[in-house]
Amino acid sequence: MQIAQNTVASFNYTLTDDQGQVIDSSDGREPLTYMHGSGQIVPGLESAMEGRQAGDQFKVDVAAAEGYGEHHAELIQEVPMEAFQGVEDIQPGMQFQGRGPQGVINVTVTKVEDGKVHIDGNHPLAGQTLHFAIEVVSVRAASEEELAHGHVHGEGGHHH
Repeated sequence: MQIAQNTVASFNYTLTDDQGQVIDSSDGREPLTYMHGSGQIVPGLESAMEGRQAGDQFKVDVAAAEGYGEHHAELIQEVPMEAFQGVEDIQPGMQFQGRGPQGVINVTVTKVEDGKVHIDGNHPLAGQTLHFAIEVVSVRAASEEELAHGHVHGEGGHHH
């Protein structure tokens, strides 16, 4: 069976950056399982998975626009320390949720100095080309329940 709309695929992966450094990998873990066509993985990888079948191994480079998006300078801000009421010790790398014009936004603290907290609302991989090494483990038709819920159930998926 080939990966197509409304199939459930499981795959092993290694994600590296432009320098070949491993960013993430399923090595030592269960394969990643998703429902094809439901937007559960980045668009560029989902496109590359189309038509593949169990046993296929391939590499794909996903441009930022088809991955986690371009880096947007307007998502980098400096806010007063008072905006973090109740947080004792703010350190670079800490992540918080805030409200933006489009709703909830996740931000990462990049620097703290002079009573100001520098935050970045970009995804940590925004603006980067993603280099994937993929091995498709299995492909099956999604169940009626999975189709109704829009996600995978059972092994590798959601449990209700």
